[in-house]
Amino acid sequence: MKLLCVNAGSSSLKYQLFEMPDEKVLISGYIEKIGSEDSFWNTKINGEKIKGEKFVKDHVEAVQVMLDEIIKYKVVESLDEIKGVGHRVVHGGEKYSDSVIIDEDVIQTIKDLTKLAPKHHPANLDGIDAMQKALPGVPNVAVFDTAFHQTMPAFNYMYPVPYEWYEKYGVRKYGFHGTSHKYITETMKKMLGKDDVNLIICHVGSGASISCIKEGKCYDTTMGLTPLDGLMMSTRSGSIDPSIIDYVCKEANMTAEEVTADLNNKSGMLGVCGHADNRDVEKAIAEGDKRAKLAMDMYVDIIVRYIAEYYIELDGKVDAMVMTAGVLENGSETREDILNKLKPFGIEVDAEFNSKIAGWKEIHEGKITTDKSSIPVYVIPTDEEIMIIRDTYSLINE
Repeated sequence: MKLLCVNAGSSSLKYQLFEMPDEKVLISGYIEKIGSEDSFWNTKINGEKIKGEKFVKDHVEAVQVMLDEIIKYKVVESLDEIKGVGHRVVHGGEKYSDSVIIDEDVIQTIKDLTKLAPKHHPANLDGIDAMQKALPGVPNVAVFDTAFHQTMPAFNYMYPVPYEWYEKYGVRKYGFHGTSHKYITETMKKMLGKDDVNLIICHVGSGASISCIKEGKCYDTTMGLTPLDGLMMSTRSGSIDPSIIDYVCKEANMTAEEVTADLNNKSGMLGVCGHADNRDVEKAIAEGDKRAKLAMDMYVDIIVRYIAEYYIELDGKVDAMVMTAGVLENGSETREDILNKLKPFGIEVDAEFNSKIAGWKEIHEGKITTDKSSIPVYVIPTDEEIMIIRDTYSLINE
């Protein structure tokens, strides 16, 4: 059975076509700069990357480019061979604790939740609409970034604000990157041979979040009502004193929306040192840039703080810690800096093996702590697409 995984961003569309249940990727691609004159895409098939370019007006045209590529490279003889489509959708609110087949009620809920994900949901909805038009009658499945975190207890997801804010406006912690955290949790259950695993999962890429997994379920996570909460990230501030917003509004004559936009897009690493990419930050540090060093010190310290908090939440009974997503899958120095700060917990990094792991190296994953370490720490590449397709396959075969 051929199933398509679609991840529609505000100006991009990422896809993979799978043969199920073998979980074999037949073709994948990434269409970028949708709506811009310099739109382009990369198609990957049989290990080869092929670039194409033309003006792609909107997501409807992007979907057509994707389907044309699938036909052009003869991955299918007919689009009728595609039996289902799985979509990444950012926010499911409290309504969805699992993936669902998309119907009018689901679409309306996604529209209603756009106020909590204004940057993401319009694109998610465009992707769904385009696929429904391109492949009429084919079931579409919504896989929500927030769903995995719906097992958090109330004392972890509630904020200490007027309770009516929760009742009237849904103000609470939802958490994000749930599909990634779920993938790592399921992977570790198999690896450790137990379902009731206690884990600390660090998903640190451009966006970043840490989750606390207790007895196989999400117990706590760092992102909150929106992805702005929690860790310092590439361009997001993470958790700050909320009164900063009102203060800067008055001092800089800015609106709350303008300040929030800066906290999302001009803060974090970029705000502190002028570089959003960790590789650029590390290069600047090597060249003696003091602000780059300050940014990295802050970044590592905040990650360590949350790990320590979750260690306490798990009563020190941690089966494993996992580092995943772009920065921690590839950044051996950042991983080592984090683990060295956790020495008081008895964590001991294997510096030699840690230095050998990265996405572009021969070794992509493995345990990076010594046998003496109180907690084993693993680097495991995440795979959100395979989780989306597994859920899609399961739902359309029920």
